[in-house]
Amino acid sequence: MAQTRNKRTTVHGRTGTTMRRTLRREAPSTIGLLTDEQDFAAMRRYRTFTFDDYSVYLEQVEGLLKALAAQGMHTTVALFDPEEYTEFCAESRITPDTPAGRSRFTAEVAARGATVAYTGQPIDTLIPLLVARSVRQATWEYATMLLAGLGECADCGQDVGRAAFDRASHLLLRTLEAAGPGTHHLVCSTPTENEQLLAALHTERGTTGPAQLDSAEGAEFVTVLALGIALDSHGGVVLRTSAPGVPDRVHGWRLTGGGLAPLTAGEVFSAYCTDADTGEPVSPESGVEYCAGFDIGADEPEQHH
Repeated sequence: MAQTRNKRTTVHGRTGTTMRRTLRREAPSTIGLLTDEQDFAAMRRYRTFTFDDYSVYLEQVEGLLKALAAQGMHTTVALFDPEEYTEFCAESRITPDTPAGRSRFTAEVAARGATVAYTGQPIDTLIPLLVARSVRQATWEYATMLLAGLGECADCGQDVGRAAFDRASHLLLRTLEAAGPGTHHLVCSTPTENEQLLAALHTERGTTGPAQLDSAEGAEFVTVLALGIALDSHGGVVLRTSAPGVPDRVHGWRLTGGGLAPLTAGEVFSAYCTDADTGEPVSPESGVEYCAGFDIGADEPEQHH
């Protein structure tokens, strides 16, 4: 009887271990990544953060990512911001100098969506992707907050942010329809009181059917464009189209009166070939045609707030 119980316990133990390993492979993992040496230095004040060299830290992170991928596990990377971590710990009343605290913060960041899936990218490729994704997320959240705070129109009672979002969606769809087949890259620029907001959108359109675009990118682009409409700002949209066998074409529009007014070829050239930070001229790209904006055929807005 004793031998039978031991045998059953052994079999049961092996079965339980195997099942847990199977479940572990199906449980996604998220790694919080410090994307520059300044953030890394800020984390060194914590005793439980045992790394003292940023290069070694990156090597270990990349090694862990590879190991998890080799086990068939889905892994995402989230940007770990030390300042946000300090605020999170204070608000949540948790001790920051613990691995559990860092793990909980990473999970919170990942839940907000600013992550990049690991698919074997080198760490020096993964970092700029993650930073860009985080900037996009912050831009979308900021633009959404500003739109939501505009309230209702004093004249008609319509929600200003919602009306602007609907108008921006219409303008984007009409632009993509008028652009025709090809690979399209759009950039929307909207100035606000505190900063210049940028949103980019990459689409593909064949000879038939509508353009194919990422839903998250589309929402971010429309939100930034909607804010420009709602604020009646001096924003604009630039479209770059690529197609096999022909030079890339760049078109541009100025946001005005709730619509997109075409720029001249000269205005497009000037906007595209000027450094946004210094105002200095930038050499034009070879194999690129700078063209006037075309009529996107969008109807005029019934009301402009």
